Amino acid sequence: MDSIRGSQNSLITLVILLIFISKTVIQHISESVFVGLCLKVGTSQLVAMRRDLVDIFDKTRNQVNTLDVYSIMLSGSQKEGFKLKGSDVDMMLWLNDHRVIWELFQSQYYNTHRQTLILCDCSESPPGFTLLYLLSPSMYSDFHKACVRMNNRHYISSSKYRQIMFSLSSLNPSQHGPCASGTIGTKQYDSAHCFVSDFWPSSASSWIDRCHSWPQPHVVDEIVKNGCHFVPIGHKLGRHEDHEWRISFSLAEQILVYAMNHCQFLTYGLLKLILTEIINNGVGDDDKLLCSYHLKTAVFWVIQQNTIPHWYPQNVLECFWVCFKLLLKWVYKGVCPNFFIPENNMFLSKIHGDKQHQLFIRLYGLYEKGLGFLLHSPSVRYCIINVLHNPKLSICTDEHTLISEAEFDIILSHEIHSYDASQKSNIQSCMRYQQTIENLIGLPLLTQYQNLILQSLTTSVLQYTAFILQLNTHKNKPRYTADKISCHMLKLAAKFGCITDMMYTAMYYYKTLRYMKALSIIEMIKVKLAQPCVMYNNYVETERYTDIVERLSWSTRMRESVARNIRLNNTIHYINELIPEQQSALQNKCRIAYVPPLVLLYMLEILCYRHVDTRRVQTVLDDLQTLVHYDQGQLICLHCRDISWQILGICQQVTGNLQAALYSYQQSLSQEPYHKIHTATEIRMAQGEYLQ
Repeated sequence: MDSIRGSQNSLITLVILLIFISKTVIQHISESVFVGLCLKVGTSQLVAMRRDLVDIFDKTRNQVNTLDVYSIMLSGSQKEGFKLKGSDVDMMLWLNDHRVIWELFQSQYYNTHRQTLILCDCSESPPGFTLLYLLSPSMYSDFHKACVRMNNRHYISSSKYRQIMFSLSSLNPSQHGPCASGTIGTKQYDSAHCFVSDFWPSSASSWIDRCHSWPQPHVVDEIVKNGCHFVPIGHKLGRHEDHEWRISFSLAEQILVYAMNHCQFLTYGLLKLILTEIINNGVGDDDKLLCSYHLKTAVFWVIQQNTIPHWYPQNVLECFWVCFKLLLKWVYKGVCPNFFIPENNMFLSKIHGDKQHQLFIRLYGLYEKGLGFLLHSPSVRYCIINVLHNPKLSICTDEHTLISEAEFDIILSHEIHSYDASQKSNIQSCMRYQQTIENLIGLPLLTQYQNLILQSLTTSVLQYTAFILQLNTHKNKPRYTADKISCHMLKLAAKFGCITDMMYTAMYYYKTLRYMKALSIIEMIKVKLAQPCVMYNNYVETERYTDIVERLSWSTRMRESVARNIRLNNTIHYINELIPEQQSALQNKCRIAYVPPLVLLYMLEILCYRHVDTRRVQTVLDDLQTLVHYDQGQLICLHCRDISWQILGICQQVTGNLQAALYSYQQSLSQEPYHKIHTATEIRMAQGEYLQ
């Protein structure tokens, strides 16, 4: 207790000290916070890279899906360039052949035989909301179940539409506002089924008139040209809450965030951190009244009203303080004006009465402490304390010095690997994907990061296509032709991909009974993995890596120096020995498996040597057992422990050591169930006990 009181007293002392320090020291602390935010949120280079990757992935997926029913757009934190712990994956989906118009004359721009038109009716809805009136019939039967009859017209009910979309999902989502919320793997997602309009709403025309200094005219033109969306949620105080739709400016907001300079973006990031770590810390979900959308709105207003003439590292705290005071003012008045339609008070049905008063007291208590309340944030506390303890500390705000080349490449590799074409599990989809990538590669305005992700997606598509061809061809002559094509595709994938992408070729050779060829590929992989410049997960010998790859392009670095977990699409059977695990995962709605490269390499070696040189089997099995038993997270990450123990058990079982296999299966069950393979594990354990 004494130590706790001591730390609390020292924190209070620092708060008091922070109140009375000079403006010069505040500027010094701002620089320190700027550096801390660059390391926590991202440098401008990291943020630009993330945005480039998500933009090209969105573009690729939607061009592939032009013949599909829906378009998909990533939104929220990921789209904006954040990579904060706990951030959700936000998606918006809309029917490609349905369009919303604001005026009847706009119907002339559409082929009504091919597209269903929907007309806005804002006459009985609060600002920012509308009813949607069906002008022409939809070809989808489920769609008409969402319609209600009012004033002799068929309106699309937001609540009914939302429930129908939820019922069609295989993921059993829960409702979160207008979104279906759930979990895929370890990621929380929010997806909103919405409608799109190609036209800018007249109710937001005043926003265009306000754009004198920010954003720039070309940004305004781009925003207006892209129209808006409608998400299925009504105003809680509206006359038709169950049937109304909220006008969404998600795409416009993404463009505005991209238009921020990096100091503005980091100020927004600091507000998000403070919301999570201080304002909402220890508060129940029902009492979390403020959300990041309110913070983003405050930053937009502050930038546009030119409250702060200059945004730079030396005044990050001043920028934050101005935004925080605006938020406090809004809570006091109970008014948060939507940035595009100010008449839409976003606090109206949420922050009022006792809850508003309690929130204001909470925020005002922080305001009274001044900037000292930031010391309660784990993310920025050390940035402040470092300067308070050493006011003469030299701080370099040059972003290029903050993250080493090796660190950046690790992050880049992780980001690229997080995007995948795994949903393409039939030949037609794979071919469309490849054709789309080929078309995009020729575009002149692609960034270096976008070329890298297209290279990675090409690798994935070639691998999927190779295995699908082999699985779907049964007659001898077509099978021979398909095999030649598959082998060629896998060789191409190995040239485009990273070191461990060669593993798919080894799996293919094993599956097609070419054991010696598989073993020769495995030996090549071993040699490459033994290089001193190899980067795997977060591990790399920084100095050696930098010395060796410093003059190489990123594309070459990815091919020669990067090793990744092997990603298996559970709808594709790569080797027979893992089919039960893939089926178990699919039953539990887990589409992708990630296997550490050395674990799969040893497994393939054991399986191949059983057919060509049984004397070598036990040696390799001992290597695999040592790896799985004693690795401390360097070669097998936490999420891969379950499948690694499982593979060790499979190898022990096929070599006849049933008792050791049972122990490995028990260990697999005791790990975090990331891969959802427990059903297969239990079946294998039962078989092992029976055989004993």
